Amino acid sequence: MDRREALKMSVLASIGMAAASKASAQTNCPADGTPAQFIPKTAPDAQPQADDIAKYPKCPYCGMDRKQYHHSRMVVHYADDLADGTCSLHCSAISLSLNIDRDPKAIWVGDNAVEGDTKPLVEVEKASFLVGSKLPGVMTARSKVAYGSADAAKASQAANGGEITDFDGALLAAYTDMSADVSRIRKNRAERRRKMMEKQNKS
Repeated sequence: MDRREALKMSVLASIGMAAASKASAQTNCPADGTPAQFIPKTAPDAQPQADDIAKYPKCPYCGMDRKQYHHSRMVVHYADDLADGTCSLHCSAISLSLNIDRDPKAIWVGDNAVEGDTKPLVEVEKASFLVGSKLPGVMTARSKVAYGSADAAKASQAANGGEITDFDGALLAAYTDMSADVSRIRKNRAERRRKMMEKQNKS
């Protein structure tokens, strides 16, 4: 075999290896690739808002218990019927940014206009959001609380302050607050880990 033929065989072998590597990467992509690793991992569901806490007990982005945070929880339902059940607008904003090529066909949020141990869900287009009130935030220092009734939002505003906006305004506020909120959450979690280590070392 002359040098030209050997070079040709080497190039063909390299192409074959690259193709095999690419195929392997595509096979692993749903679990290991970026950004495909962030695709919602639950099975497609045409009605993810039905019995959502049982279907999505933990927030996939922060691990928080969605039953505990039923009042702030959300469900982002994408056009391919994949869904993210999150604990808050903060984590839903993360879902929407990571799944930028996946169109949401519906988004639900806990309705704080309704009394009860577990707030029902309301579509975000029908909700009014009270931003920056005295009410505690979830995953954020500046609270963003949803109400299915505009009158309930106004009553809460009168009692707690803040500004009333629609979902787009609340989502903009979530993205605006993201950097400071993430920094604060990291510090809080680092402090909890430090205290746990101290407790373990003393025992």
